[in-house]
Amino acid sequence: MSKKRVLITGAAGFLGSHLCDRFVKEGFHVIGMDNLITGDLRNIEHLFKLEQFEFYHHDVSKFIHVPGELHYILHFASPASPIDYLKIPIQTLKVGSLGTHNCLGLAKAKGARILVASTSEIYGDPLVHPQNEEYWGNVNPVGPRGVYDEAKRFQEAMTMAYHTFHGVQTRIVRIFNTYGPRMRLNDGRALPAFIGQALRGEDLTVFGDGSQTRSFCFVDDLIEGIYRLLMSDYHLPVNVGNPDEISLKDFAEEIITLTNTTQKIVYKPLPVDDPKQRQPDISRAKEILGWSPKVSRKDGLKVTYEYFKSLPEEEWFKQPKEFVAKK
Repeated sequence: MSKKRVLITGAAGFLGSHLCDRFVKEGFHVIGMDNLITGDLRNIEHLFKLEQFEFYHHDVSKFIHVPGELHYILHFASPASPIDYLKIPIQTLKVGSLGTHNCLGLAKAKGARILVASTSEIYGDPLVHPQNEEYWGNVNPVGPRGVYDEAKRFQEAMTMAYHTFHGVQTRIVRIFNTYGPRMRLNDGRALPAFIGQALRGEDLTVFGDGSQTRSFCFVDDLIEGIYRLLMSDYHLPVNVGNPDEISLKDFAEEIITLTNTTQKIVYKPLPVDDPKQRQPDISRAKEILGWSPKVSRKDGLKVTYEYFKSLPEEEWFKQPKEFVAKK
């Protein structure tokens, strides 16, 4: 019997590459697609020697053609960190709108089930805590983060429209802060930023007074939740994340202890529209998917720190990628 075929967009990114690994392991024929604007081929180079893996260097904001059968699509193409989407706002909006439209159109044409990667950012700076899937969010559409937040909100609306109007089998995962090997040290998010500063011998930068909270989920747990959601019969959004909440000040202290450094914490002004609280209500994931995170923050951080520490030292000092502005 021939293998089931799955298309994973954003395949060379942090989450996309882990999804490629999981679906290869599950016996699928995996087609990875990425324009490499934020992705890195090194994340998937170990898969190129496999017969059941192929790679398309392509921008999903343009028409997508994949010959042959497709059974599943996972749409994970998108800049996902502030340092990216603040520098490439137009591409961020296009991949969330045009890219999602193209993926949904492909799913319709192929009769494939599609899972789209949404985010906790659709809740904006939330007025409800913890955040559950019934909450509609508190988002500033014209603020600096609006290009990402609204791209994801539009993506969910487009996905539901294809489900209700065209009968496409759709799944929506709302991803909360995730970490683990293959994150970029210079992507601007708190965890890699703190570890990068510790490796370079710099003080750790906390924005605001550090009382804002995040909830960090280890990548292996997240991938398991995504896989279960794809294989489920549930089409409404599902939060997948770890509800173990921590303030960024306390988290910075944890990183100082983990890395055994002597640096101190320095404080800078809070960026515009930076969410003050992030904690997923995962009741729906527990009930429908039988899923909850298994890896403790202590264990996950140890693995992640060892990964970053193992990188060539020039990677510790590498500046964020410069993007070519496009309309």
